Amino acid sequence: ADVVVGFVSIGVFDAERSMGEISMLAVDPDYQGGGIGTALTEFALDRLKDSGMKVAVVETGGDPGHAAARRTYEKAGLVLLPIARYFKNL
Repeated sequence: ADVVVGFVSIGVFDAERSMGEISMLAVDPDYQGGGIGTALTEFALDRLKDSGMKVAVVETGGDPGHAAARRTYEKAGLVLLPIARYFKNL
């Protein structure tokens, strides 16, 4: 039987600057480490490029639980920028 083990979602991040975004990427933990995240990332980057985007953006957590995601994005050639984003509950 066919089973869904991951998915990716993309969109426009900043149309004026031709920036696309990988807004969500997930792989079932039982299937992580087998290249599915890399394949989904490459698929998403190809679709963004095909749609006219010149830059791709993706955000993920800096905590240990997101280490695999960071490795996947770096492997795909994305570069981590030292950005500080602050939040406050109101």
